[in-house]
Amino acid sequence: MRERKIHVYMMPGMAANKSIFKNISLPEDRFQVHLLEWFVPEKGMSLQEYACKMNEQIGEKDPVLIGVSFGGMLVQEMARHMPVKKVIIISSVKMKSEMPRRLVFAKYTRIHKLLPTGLVNNLDLLAKYAFGETVSKRLDLYREYLEVKDKYYLDWSIDQIVNWSQTSFDPSVIHIHGEKDAVFPRQYIKDCIPVKNGTHTMIIHRYKWFNERLPAIILA
Repeated sequence: MRERKIHVYMMPGMAANKSIFKNISLPEDRFQVHLLEWFVPEKGMSLQEYACKMNEQIGEKDPVLIGVSFGGMLVQEMARHMPVKKVIIISSVKMKSEMPRRLVFAKYTRIHKLLPTGLVNNLDLLAKYAFGETVSKRLDLYREYLEVKDKYYLDWSIDQIVNWSQTSFDPSVIHIHGEKDAVFPRQYIKDCIPVKNGTHTMIIHRYKWFNERLPAIILA
């Protein structure tokens, strides 16, 4: 009797599309991978409501949810509203105390409301928001990965990140984090699997690390 495949749903980070996972490869005899994508939220939609809407795209029972950055925050919310086999977050946070001080400052000063998200066609600026770095010589690379350029979506995303109120986390959540993450510095992160020299974009640049280790992490 053939063993049932494990269905793995992957959620990219803010403004990024599913191509950030293009080099991630899981053994096809054990896993079925599904790639999720962002949609523009309805006016006034909360992150919880967005998560429930995203759950409508989950077609299998007890899936594994993997989320990168803001996508990691989203899959944690999704798991609150459906049974899951496992939640894995990458380059993300599990609770608001893991946020860097600049985001805490933004919450109380609301300075994030002044960010020029209307300049969504400025790829360098968009990369700074989404990946925590400027694109410099990698313009073509980031043009491939950054897709969601809707101003309302960007404003909404930044506001949801800054105001995320989660004060505790499910200890079953597996957190993989780069030691050189510039968006969510490692010094604030608790209980994670560290990736030496990993940056916020390590899902793209360190895909071999994930291909070697993700199967065992999922099956553990």
